[in-house]
Amino acid sequence: MTLPVRRPGPSGPPCGRTALCAAALLLTGVSLVLGFRAAGADGVTPVPQALAFMPWLLLPGAAGLGLAALARWRGGLVWAVVALALTVWFVRPYGPAGTGAHGAVVARLRVLTSNVEFGAATDALIATVRRERPDVVFVQECDLRCADALAARVPAASYPYRDVVRLDGSLGSAILSRFPLRPAGRIDGEMAMPGSVARVAGRAVRLQLAHPMPPVPGGVGTWRRELGRIRDLAAAARAERTVVAGDFNASQDHAAFRALLDAGGLHDSARLAGASRTYSWPADRTTPLRTQIDHVLVSDDFSVRAVRFLRLPATDHRALLVDLELRGGR
Repeated sequence: MTLPVRRPGPSGPPCGRTALCAAALLLTGVSLVLGFRAAGADGVTPVPQALAFMPWLLLPGAAGLGLAALARWRGGLVWAVVALALTVWFVRPYGPAGTGAHGAVVARLRVLTSNVEFGAATDALIATVRRERPDVVFVQECDLRCADALAARVPAASYPYRDVVRLDGSLGSAILSRFPLRPAGRIDGEMAMPGSVARVAGRAVRLQLAHPMPPVPGGVGTWRRELGRIRDLAAAARAERTVVAGDFNASQDHAAFRALLDAGGLHDSARLAGASRTYSWPADRTTPLRTQIDHVLVSDDFSVRAVRFLRLPATDHRALLVDLELRGGR
């Protein structure tokens, strides 16, 4: 009597099936995020949160490739290679490598932006202002104690012009300037986003602080609306000399942030300085998952000389210090 020979099914032995299923699961997650990135959309939770850490998609993509190889899954190998190639393509710096600014340098200015996390890093911020001597300072999450400390300990002789919104907790903000300021209105948002027009070397420069709500689960709609309002202001000010700085709660991998850049004809200073992937948050913990959500955006009238990210104790954000040149070509 001849017994039938049992042949393995198309999915192979158990270890091969496990590897194939794991590869498919990883690559599906990666492809979901890549699909929204390719479509120029931020989607809903968990996509906006995942987009903030776009370069890290290389890890599950590589793991999917290895598992597909282990399972001898040719389709999975192709899938993984395409996913990895797309990830590498998308993590390139966004936007042109220069602003196109021309003409003689009419002024040099140093800009500092810092989220002081409910005012906790106010002392460190004041020490940084004294040491680095920026010309314009943008402060987010400046609570009432922070506002009082800036008034008492940052000399009016050094920063005679100020636009301070006195609110508690994370809601308050401030702009300090060596240059004369006149009010330019505020962007409507849960947290204060004041704006002013500075007079720099006889030229008007629009200064706008940005601090939209973060894209936390349940809050993505608010985040998208507030970034849209910043985009609308940038578009309206496209013909002006403009600096928009602050904690945008968005990276270059978010469609809403790229739309803001494009609508206003703005450039990310860190990108221009070759630091588009230098992280700014979180800075207060040891985690490999970090991203750049603090930015200084400039119009075509500026060239960027230098960019530095500064660690300030007691805040989860690194401050951003940018040296700019205002050109007279306009």
